Amino acid sequence: MDEQPKQNQSPKALAWKRFRSNKLGMASCGFVLLWALLALFAYLVIPDKTPNANRQILEISTKKPGFEVDMLMVPKETPPAKTPFFQFLFNGRPDDCIYLPFDSIKVDKEKTIVYLYQGEESSTVRTEVVDNRELLNDGPSTGSGTLVFTSDKEADTYIRSHCVKHRKFLLGTDQFGRDFLSRLVLGSRISLTVGFIAVLLSLMIGIVMGSLGGFFRGKVDDAVVWFINVVWSIPTLLLVIAITFALGKGIAQVFIAVGLTMWVEVARIVRGQILSIRETTFVEAGKALGFKNLRIIFRHILPNILNPIIVVSAANFASAILLEAGLSFLGIGVQPPMPSWGSMIKENYAFIILDAAYLAILPGIAIMLLVLAFMLIGNALREALDVKN
Repeated sequence: MDEQPKQNQSPKALAWKRFRSNKLGMASCGFVLLWALLALFAYLVIPDKTPNANRQILEISTKKPGFEVDMLMVPKETPPAKTPFFQFLFNGRPDDCIYLPFDSIKVDKEKTIVYLYQGEESSTVRTEVVDNRELLNDGPSTGSGTLVFTSDKEADTYIRSHCVKHRKFLLGTDQFGRDFLSRLVLGSRISLTVGFIAVLLSLMIGIVMGSLGGFFRGKVDDAVVWFINVVWSIPTLLLVIAITFALGKGIAQVFIAVGLTMWVEVARIVRGQILSIRETTFVEAGKALGFKNLRIIFRHILPNILNPIIVVSAANFASAILLEAGLSFLGIGVQPPMPSWGSMIKENYAFIILDAAYLAILPGIAIMLLVLAFMLIGNALREALDVKN
């Protein structure tokens, strides 16, 4: 069957068709969607499933990508409570054992001697002796807790197969011995969440302010324009820093601070669009029928000016990611140990002049690619929603 003629297609269908034909826009959407899924289901895919991916193993700090090591898992004396699935999905779960990286181990019936990992640069040999009973919470023991290993070979076979785990760190470790890939993936949660909430706040405030000024005009419009100009004249980063200092440090404060500084552009666009169509026939017809002003604004005017609002929202999403990264880099955004791409750059920027520059470069590349993706989406939306096309 032939495609429906262009003249008979709805504006939404035409816009979607034009957007799909933009390869960069579609690729950017796929990239953002991939990061969104990774952020949402991070704890199901990352190697370090502890809260904030904060498993610190100082013996393996600052290791290169692809680093591999064997670890002895020693159960904790008091294991943590079982974590419900949805709590684990959003917050992770504490480790139930201690990880000891080693070069080699020596096992007999009663104890395990661990020769801790030292690395090529160290000649010091450090050992730790672990009683086999600490390793056998569910292992072969009698009711009285007496070990039933009958030989050193049996003990060695059991412990190597049940208590030793081989770990590979695809992106290496940071200065605290934490899995860098886990923290990089988990850090995307902050950027995407801040972007989403900041854009939502900016839309709520900007649409209300712009609608009031554009529809009612007169003194209301003068007050709205004056307030917009005052906020617009203050450098965005300085205003965000001031709001953050007033509200305190923390992730919730970052959401509010970034959101409260991005509504101005939305308000200007909404006000200008409403001024241009408030005298049109359908608005006059709504007034003649006795519709309330709020109904005319939100039911009849706003649906007709959504296109520029959608485009500016995509650009604001990119700006919010950059603002959050800047705040975290300055130390007044997300606080450790919660991973954030900006704070990861701050923690590791000194390694740029050393042999571990990737610790600061990779979060920077992630920020750059995500911001670029949103800008390309914004450009694709502007072209797709252009009624002149």
